[in-house]
Order: sequence, then C-alpha cells, then structure tokens
Amino acid sequence: MFSWVKRNPFKLVLILIFTLSLVWLGATTVQAQTENADHPIIYLFWGDGCPHCAAEKPFLEELAAANPSIEIRAYEVWSSDSNRELMFKMAAAYGFEPTGVPTTFIGAQHWVGFSDVIQEQMQAAVEACLANGCPDAGAGIIDGSTPAAVTGPKQPAVVDPNASYIDIPLLGRVDLNAQSLTISTLLISFVDGFNPCSLWVLSMLMALAIHTGSRKKVLLIGLIFLTVTAGIYALFIAGLFSVLKVVSFVGWIQIVVALVAFVMAVINIKDYFFYKEGVSLTISEKDRNSLLPKMRNVLEKSDNIWGLAGATIVLSAGVSLVEFSCTAGFPVLWSNLMTAHNVSTGTFIGLLILYMIIYQLDEMAIFGTVVVTLKSSRLEEKHGRILKLIGGALMLTLAIVMLINPKIMNNLGSSLLVFGIAFAFAGFILLLHRVILPKFGIHIGTEFGRKKRKHR
Repeated sequence: MFSWVKRNPFKLVLILIFTLSLVWLGATTVQAQTENADHPIIYLFWGDGCPHCAAEKPFLEELAAANPSIEIRAYEVWSSDSNRELMFKMAAAYGFEPTGVPTTFIGAQHWVGFSDVIQEQMQAAVEACLANGCPDAGAGIIDGSTPAAVTGPKQPAVVDPNASYIDIPLLGRVDLNAQSLTISTLLISFVDGFNPCSLWVLSMLMALAIHTGSRKKVLLIGLIFLTVTAGIYALFIAGLFSVLKVVSFVGWIQIVVALVAFVMAVINIKDYFFYKEGVSLTISEKDRNSLLPKMRNVLEKSDNIWGLAGATIVLSAGVSLVEFSCTAGFPVLWSNLMTAHNVSTGTFIGLLILYMIIYQLDEMAIFGTVVVTLKSSRLEEKHGRILKLIGGALMLTLAIVMLINPKIMNNLGSSLLVFGIAFAFAGFILLLHRVILPKFGIHIGTEFGRKKRKHR
C-alpha cells in the first residue's frame, strides 16, 4: 500500500480531490434541503372574480401569517397571457392539464379547485414541508434553476417539433397550430350567421321597409336592426363566457353544457325532416304573427325619423329575445370551447369581435343588396330546412368533441377535420334524403308531403 503511494503520488492527489468534491456536493444538497424545509413555496394560479380563488387566498395568507417562512407566489391568469403560460408549463411538468382555477402547487403535489377536503390536504402538505422539507415546485420552470423532482412524467417546455409553420409577408412566421381557436371561431360564427330565425326577421323587415320607397329609411332601419341585435347577441355570449369561466373548475359543468348543445343539435336535425313539428328551435307561428304587426307599426313611424329610429330599436331588442331559443346553441358551444382552453379576457374579446363580424356577414350582404336594388326576397321553408341541417350537423359534431376531448380543437389540422366531418355528414344526409332514397320511392319527413299537396 505504502509502496503504491510512493510510486503514484499524483494519482493519490486526484483521488483526494474527487472525494472532497463528492463530500462538498453532498453538503450542498443537504443545505438545499434544509433551506427548502425552512422555506416552503406555494404557487397559486388564480382568476380575478373566481369565487373559489377568493376563498383559498385568505386560507393561504393565514398559513403564511402563522409560518413566516412560507412564501406565496400568486399569478392571476385570466387577464395575463404570460401567467397563464406559466400555469400550463407547471401543469405539464406535473403531467396533467389544468381545467380551471384555482390551481395550486406545493412541493410535489398539486390541486385544481378549492374545498374543505383540499384545504385539509394543503394544510398537511405545508406541515410536511416544514418538518421534512420539500422541493420547489417551480424550480426549473419559472425561475430557471435546477428542476425540482416532481410526481408524474416530466414534460420539459420545448418547441413542438410537430408544429406547422408558414411564412406570411409582413407577418413573418406563423404557427398554424396556434391559430386553431381563430379558425374555429371563423367557421362556427359563419355557420351561426346562417340562422333561419334571424334571416327570416331581417328579410321580412327589409321587405316591408322597401314599400316606403325611401333608400334612406331602408338604410336607417337596417343599420339600427343589425347594430342592436348584434350588440345584444354579443352581450349574451359574453355573459355565457363569464358564467362558464367562473364555474370552469367543476368538470361536470362542461359536460352539461356539451349535452345541452347535443340535444339542441338533434332538434335542429329533426327540424330538417319535420319542420316545426314537436319540439322545435324556430320562431313559432304565434311569435311570427305578433312580429309582423309590430314591423308594420315601425313603418307607420316613418314620417318622423326619430320615431322611426326609436321604434326600430325597441323592435330589434324584442326580436333578439324571441330569437334566443333558436340561436343559443352555437354561442353555448363556442363559449364552452373558449373556457375549456382557458383563454384570457383580452383574447376572448378579440375573438368575440371576430365572431360578431363573421356572424353578421350574411345579414350585411342581404341588407346591402336591399339598399342597392330596393328588392328583397323572403327566406323559404326549404332554405330554412337545409340551414337547420347544416347547423345541427356542426353543432352535433362539436358537442361530441367537447364531451370526448376539447383539446382536439387545439390543433389546426384536427380542427379542420372536425368541421370537415360535420359538413360531410350534412352533405351525406342531403344526398341520401333528396336523391338516393326518392329513387326507391322512400320519402322521409314532411317536406315531400307538402310538395305533393301543392302539386294537387
């Protein structure tokens, strides 16, 4: 042994240096654990206006007051895109997808929502951290330090290699997968715009307004009608989003919303075959008969421009309330989709503005044609049936997606596939019902019976 040391003094020095390094690293680890034990960190992701968040925050503040070594790091996510991204990074590191707020991380544990049971679990977790130490849940995710040991599969925040990019002049490189909510908004609002109820009301109003012979009055009536109905519709959608945002931490709420949309979709498809029979999401004959006199009453105010404007505003507001029964399906689905993706308030407002612009395109086209030509055509029943089928098919497909996995709409390709399936389904029904089955003498629904009676 001593002879080896004499022959290899430099090797001995290297061995000693290596051993001391291991001892130093071990001491550093122990020191870090001790610091963690004395300094547990609680990460809270909350939303302004969330009642369960408001209930959890005082509880955490009491914990911190009783134990000054506890540090609370709170991030408001509804109005901050950057904070929301942090929440998703934290959740990805823990191997789950956040379904709402509050979302809380303590050591190697996490919770979504807040209740008496969760409160007891958090209390126990904090006591365990104070007694035995626990890792910093945000290490390597938020502050860039050494990643903490967490339960569940580790998913580092890296660039998605499967992302699809396209270079657009002036805009630069755009990630197409990140645009899925915009694409979904464009397509949903476009189909929603072709609503038989709103189109019937606008076409009837324009037909009556033409009889005044004044392009100026037609322009005034049309602009007021479109503005008021769009404003009320936007407020209705914003209200839905606010309600769903508050209760989004309850998973079954989204299931209930999707089931409601599913039922409305089935009723719309039924209306294609049996129009206005049984349960129907259309303006009833009673409401139609009451609306026509009101429209004529608006025109009686035509001698007074202010009276005409006021009467049109009142009529438009009343029509919007009547239309809710047959227009609520898509706003419910779209608001639920926005909630499921935890969009911020700013993003929601931007997408809502886009929704309303696209939603109004068909009505603005009808209105513009009437203003230019002073001619109007009524929406016929056969057109209403087809619009009901297309809208019902899309609503049904989206409801199923929301029930199975709303995150499917995160990807542009899968989003387009969902819409493609819906439109293909509607096209198949039209082909089967109007072309294939009649060749075999098979007629389903009331439309063919009415045609036969007309021919007689």
